[in-house]
Amino acid sequence: MKFKSKIVAHEEPIIAIETTDFYNQKSAFQEEKINIRNGKKEEITCLNLISDGMMILDIQMVFSAPQTIECEITGESIVMDFICCNNVEANIDQVESEKYTRENTHNILYTSGFNARFEIPALEEINYLTIILSLDYYYKLINEDWDLHKKFSKNIIEKKSGYLTPKYIPFNSGIQWIIHEIKNCKYKGAIKKMYLEAKIKELLILQLDSLIEKPQDTKVKMDQEDYNKILEVKSILDANFTNAPTLPELSRLVSLNEFKLKKGFKACFETTIKGYVTKLRMEHAKELFKNKDSNVAEVADKCGYKDVSHFSSAFKLFFGFTPISFRKLNVFTNFSFLFWNTQEMIALEAIELFMI
Repeated sequence: MKFKSKIVAHEEPIIAIETTDFYNQKSAFQEEKINIRNGKKEEITCLNLISDGMMILDIQMVFSAPQTIECEITGESIVMDFICCNNVEANIDQVESEKYTRENTHNILYTSGFNARFEIPALEEINYLTIILSLDYYYKLINEDWDLHKKFSKNIIEKKSGYLTPKYIPFNSGIQWIIHEIKNCKYKGAIKKMYLEAKIKELLILQLDSLIEKPQDTKVKMDQEDYNKILEVKSILDANFTNAPTLPELSRLVSLNEFKLKKGFKACFETTIKGYVTKLRMEHAKELFKNKDSNVAEVADKCGYKDVSHFSSAFKLFFGFTPISFRKLNVFTNFSFLFWNTQEMIALEAIELFMI
């Protein structure tokens, strides 16, 4: 597989990377950083991670004048696309897609030869996370279970480029957090490979779950204006989760009645507003506990809890074990978890008993 991206006005590509079409478990990620700056209001920053059978592209850019960017992928591939920006006009050869990007949305694309032009507005902060997988690796991830997505599978077999679903779908909180973890991965070598592959699989599971055959139980009808207000509420919560506005306050801030706000948020993100705030607080707490000097009271306060017992109860309910359990193990091992599954939760409580 080859990926190339260039600004139409320039001859040299911004990105030109290549990897094999076959997955190799022993192949480590090679890192490529790109930072191009032209004055205060023009900058391109890319962090590319390349391994056999896969590429992870974290791209940010802003321009003082409108620009056209051409992107090309040579060879068959699966593209897990995560868009964190608005107002980019996309024109993709042989693929029907939405004309303009919407912030915090995602989709999965099969392509047998990707060629696209993106019209970038002036002073718009562009942010994409794109994961490109070879078919060989994708087959391994889904165990060649074509029943997962029959129509999409047919496109792959017939080598017909197309999206898994006609429209990009909003991020849920799980996708949002995994993107954060990928972008902030601090591991090296073999552990980095294990970690990133685990995160790719988690993202794929969440994407397939949200994109495939999701019946709308609540039958919430939402126009574009209300949808934009729901996205605005999510942005407000992302920025203020430690001191989150109440439902009536959010309703006034975005001029949307409380009923529509509650139902719309649940329909878009598959969780309640309270549940989303709790998710953000708990994941923030997990990060704070990685500092072995942090105590439970300090973390509770930094996460917006005035009562330590309320924080401890919420932490136990969310993760399945107490904050003291996590802190003791973190100090004992000085090592952060790669995977948090049921067996590890049980093991954590067992270690707490052992250490008392």
